[in-house]
Amino acid sequence: MLEQKDVNKIKEVVEEFFEKMAITISKIEISFSSADIVDINIKLDEPQIFIGERGQTLFEIQRLLRTVLNKKLQEIFYLNLDINDYKKKKIEYLKSLAKDLADEAVLTREEKVLSPMPAYERRIIHTELAQRQDVSTESQGEGFDRHVIIKPR
Repeated sequence: MLEQKDVNKIKEVVEEFFEKMAITISKIEISFSSADIVDINIKLDEPQIFIGERGQTLFEIQRLLRTVLNKKLQEIFYLNLDINDYKKKKIEYLKSLAKDLADEAVLTREEKVLSPMPAYERRIIHTELAQRQDVSTESQGEGFDRHVIIKPR
């Protein structure tokens, strides 16, 4: 189980990780969402190359960094890496999109088909609309074509 004292070691490893990739970090924020979830938000001057198309590069960097940290700290934990609040802004956008499309589906009584998206984005849509009694959601398609459909009830 990770403790607050591990923050310095995590910060040191993160700085070394990005330094080896010749990346200058302007700011690192580390916090714990729970005992086994570490949130790291870093600020970069030019984040686009490290976020990649639809956040794919960011997720791969997160996976690599989690592996390095798990090995160095000899602890297994989940890592949530965000660069310049990309994920935070994406989640806010998806929640807003879900609400707007659900309202539109109810108003027009027509299904709304979202464009294909990764599993974590679909989960945000489903979770955001789960409590609503006037719409239902379902995922359809396979692989990269998997998408969410919002249906009025």
